[in-house]
Amino acid sequence: MPTATYLDPHANVAARIDDLLARMTPEEKVGQMLMLDARGDLAEAITGRHAGSILHTSPELMGQAHHLASQTRLRIPLLVADDGIHGHSFWPGATIFGTQLAMAASWNPSLVERAGRVTAVEMAATGMHWTFSPVLCITRDLRWGRVNETFGEDPHLIGELGSAMIRGYQGAGLADADSVLACAKHFAGYSETQGGRDASEADLSQRKLRSWFLPPFERAAAEGVGTFMLGYQSMDGVPITANRWLINDVLKGEWGYDGLLVTDWDNVGRMVWEQQVCADITEAATAAVQAGNDVIMTTPTFYEGALAALAEGRITEAEVDAAVRRILRLKFRLGLFEDPRHPDPVRQAKIASPEHRAVNLELARRSLVLLTNNGTLPLAGGLSADETGRAVCAEPRKIAVIGPNADDPQAMLGDWAGDSGQVTWMPGGHPRSNIQTVRDGFSQVAPRNWQASYAKGAEIGTLIPDPGGTHFPDGQPRPDVFVAAQPDPALLAAATAAAAAADLAVVVVGDSVALTGEGRSTATLELQGGQLALLDAIAATGTPMVVVLVQSKPSTLPPSALSAAAIIAAFNPGMRGGQAIAELILGLIEPTGRLPITFARHVGQQPVYYNQIRGQHGDRYADLTQRPLFVFGEGLSYSKVEYGELQIESSTLAATDRVRASIQLRNLGDRPATETVQAYVSDRVTSAAWADQELKAFTQVRLAPGEAVTATIEFEASSCSIVTAAGQRVVEPGEFELRVGPSSDPARQIRASFRIN
Repeated sequence: MPTATYLDPHANVAARIDDLLARMTPEEKVGQMLMLDARGDLAEAITGRHAGSILHTSPELMGQAHHLASQTRLRIPLLVADDGIHGHSFWPGATIFGTQLAMAASWNPSLVERAGRVTAVEMAATGMHWTFSPVLCITRDLRWGRVNETFGEDPHLIGELGSAMIRGYQGAGLADADSVLACAKHFAGYSETQGGRDASEADLSQRKLRSWFLPPFERAAAEGVGTFMLGYQSMDGVPITANRWLINDVLKGEWGYDGLLVTDWDNVGRMVWEQQVCADITEAATAAVQAGNDVIMTTPTFYEGALAALAEGRITEAEVDAAVRRILRLKFRLGLFEDPRHPDPVRQAKIASPEHRAVNLELARRSLVLLTNNGTLPLAGGLSADETGRAVCAEPRKIAVIGPNADDPQAMLGDWAGDSGQVTWMPGGHPRSNIQTVRDGFSQVAPRNWQASYAKGAEIGTLIPDPGGTHFPDGQPRPDVFVAAQPDPALLAAATAAAAAADLAVVVVGDSVALTGEGRSTATLELQGGQLALLDAIAATGTPMVVVLVQSKPSTLPPSALSAAAIIAAFNPGMRGGQAIAELILGLIEPTGRLPITFARHVGQQPVYYNQIRGQHGDRYADLTQRPLFVFGEGLSYSKVEYGELQIESSTLAATDRVRASIQLRNLGDRPATETVQAYVSDRVTSAAWADQELKAFTQVRLAPGEAVTATIEFEASSCSIVTAAGQRVVEPGEFELRVGPSSDPARQIRASFRIN
C-alpha cells in the first residue's frame, strides 16, 4: 500500500500540506488551530478537540501528550510550547537568567544571544518546540506590572537585544534539533497602558504605533522570528485579536511575514466576556479567523464557535485552510512528522551544566548597574588574591547583609520562574541549591577571615484573596491582592544591631513576585512594607550603607537611600545574581551595566522615558522637577572615563549613506573600565512633532588603566527618520545633531552636526 504523500519525507512541503488538508475534516482543521492548557483534561484536548498545540505541559505529562497525538486518525504531531521567558522557566533545576530587564542592563547583544542559546538547548532537550519570548514591548509607564519582561524603553535597544535573543533561540534554523521557535510579543502597543493598568485600552494612533512600537517587531520579522503573539489590549476600540489592519495589512502585507500568529491567553473568549464586543463565541471565532489569526490560545470553545461559524457561512473553509496551512507548514519544516522531538534524557544532561551556569554568571555580572558611589566601593581588602581561592585579608572586616531580598531566592529569579504562580508542579520553585542570594554570595566570595552577618530587617507584604472572587468569568484564577506589611520592631532592632556592629551594611530591598506580572500593576512606585523604615534605621546607625535594588522595575527612593554610600540596580539578576553582586561590592569585577530604563523621582512624574516629544509649557512641575532620578543609559564604573573630541567622517550625507564617527576616550583611573558609548541623533527641525533625541547606535569599549582608545560609531543615515503626519516613515532633508556620551543625559554628551540632503 503506497505511503500517503503527507507522510513521505521526500515529498516537497507544499505537496505534503495539500495532501494532508484534503484528508482533514472541518473538526480536525479547527482543532489544529487550538492551543490548549495541558493542565486540563489532556485527552479531551488532543483526542476530543484535535488540539494542534499545547502549553504548560509538566514533565510527567509530556510523554502522555505525545502518545495521545500519535493515536489520532492522521497522527499529526503536536507543537509543545511554554513561557521560557528568561530560561526554561518551569523545568526544575533549569538555568534561569535574569529577567529581560536585567539582561538589557548589559547592553550586550552577544551575551543575550548566548543566553537564548542556553535556554533553547535546555528546552529542546525536554521536548519543547516553542518559547513565548522575547517580549518586544516598550516600557512607557513604570506602574505596569510587566515592566520586568521588557528590554526597557528604547526601540533601538529593544530591537538589538530582541534580535539577538531570536538568533539564540532559533540557532541554525528550523531543522536544528537544539533550537526552539522564538515568539515576538506582544504585537503591538500592549504596553501603552492607561494608568499603568495591565491590558487596558492602548490609546495609540497608527502614526504613534509606526513611530515607536512597531520598529522592534519589524526588526524581528526581518530576523526570521518563527512566531508572533498578539497582545491583550484594544486600540481605538478594536481588540488586537480582531485588528485586520495590524495583522493583515502591516504584519502580513507590508512586512511579508509568513510565520505563525498566536493569540494570547483566551483572547478570543475575552472579546465576549471581558471586552464585550462580540455577542457569543461564534461571533468571536468569526472575527478572529477573518482577522488572520492562526493559533487560538486557551479558548476551548473556539472549537464549537468556529465550527458553528463554518456551518452558518460566516467564515469559509478556505479561510480556515489558510491558517491550518501555516500551522502544518511549520510542523513540516520542523520535521516533526519524522521526529516529534520527544524529551531526550541524554541531552537533558546539559541542563544547568557548568557551561550554562558560566554564561548565567557572566550575564549577571554584566547586568549590574552602579548608580551612585561616594568612593566606598570597591570595598578595600575585598579583592581575592587569585581566581582559585579566597584571600585572607590583613584587616578582618564585618559585613551586615540586610533586607527582605537579601536571602530570598525567588527575588533573584523574579516572575516566570518556578513558583511564580503560573504552573502547579513546582510549588517550591527551583532547587534552592541552584540559586545564590546576596547572602550566599558573600559567604562564597568574601575573604575567609571576614564575617558576614544577616538580618531580614523587614517584610514586604502578603497576599489575600481578591474580594471580587477567586476566578474570572472564563474560569481562570483571579490573582490575589497585595497587602503591604507594617514595620516590625523586632526585625528592625535585629537589623540595626547587625549594621551598627559592622563595617559595611549591604541593604537589599525591592519588590516581590506578588507585585509583578500580569494583572499586578501598582499604583505606587515606593518600596513597600517595612522597607522605608528599614533604610531610615540603617542610615541612622552611621555605618556606611550600600543599597542593592533587587526588583522587577524601577522604584522611587527615599532620602536615606539616596544618601547611601552606593546604590546598585540589580533588577532580578537570576540564579547567579547573588555571587555577582558580592563580587561587585568586593571589587572582584568591574561595574559595566547601564540602565535600559529611566528611574522616576516620584510616581507623579510618569511618564519619564527619555525620548519624549518636544514641546510643552516650561520644563518642570510647579512642585517638582521633571528631571528623572536616573536617566536612560546611566551607570558608573570604578574608574573615570573621559570623552574627548567627536569627529564625523562626512558632515554631508545622502539618506543611502552611513553615518561614521569617532570619539576619543581615556581611562583616567587605576582600574580597567568597559564603557558603553551611546550615540543619539536629534533631527533639528521636523515636519511633525518628534522626540528631541533617539538612540541610534552603541558600542562597548574596554580600556586598561590610563589607556586612550578611539571608539567608532556607525549607523545607517536612513535610521535618522521620522513618521510624518500622514503616517509615512521618511528621512527629511536638513540639519541633524549627533550626540555621543555615556548616557542620554544631554549635559554629558559631546556633539557634532551633520546634514542629510
